[in-house]
Amino acid sequence: MKKYSMETTVGLFVVIGLLCLGYMTVKLGKISLFGDDTYPLYARFTSVSGLKTGSPVEIFGIQVGKVEKMEIDPQKQIAWVQLGIKKGIKVFDDASASIKTAGLIGDRFIKVDPGGSGDLLKPGGTITETTPALDIEELIGKYAFGDIKKDGKESKEGAK
Repeated sequence: MKKYSMETTVGLFVVIGLLCLGYMTVKLGKISLFGDDTYPLYARFTSVSGLKTGSPVEIFGIQVGKVEKMEIDPQKQIAWVQLGIKKGIKVFDDASASIKTAGLIGDRFIKVDPGGSGDLLKPGGTITETTPALDIEELIGKYAFGDIKKDGKESKEGAK
């Protein structure tokens, strides 16, 4: 009898360990198994360089969602981004979205200014005011080759 009691105890610990491992995998992998607590919003950008699926979406510096999908809109020839915003977060139709960089060379994320003077955007709505990411390499190239004057205005002459 003692042999079976020891095997049962070990088996119970193995099952509990596997359940804990599965739970941690789901939590750390940020996988949703029991429904999604987000709603979709869309934004169109002229460039989404450096942005990835899963990149954070922030409002007032707080992560409120993530980038769900990115595609090219063939009619308008522009990048189309689907954002997953947590339910309960209000975004208005006068909202604006811009692509920012975390730190000097960090990952890209979308910063949303939720607006407030218009009507609420319904799930599936589109944020119309967007700003693409600032291309640091292009700015450094322009400055290095003399295309930018010291007062910040671009020179029409360029480097000669």
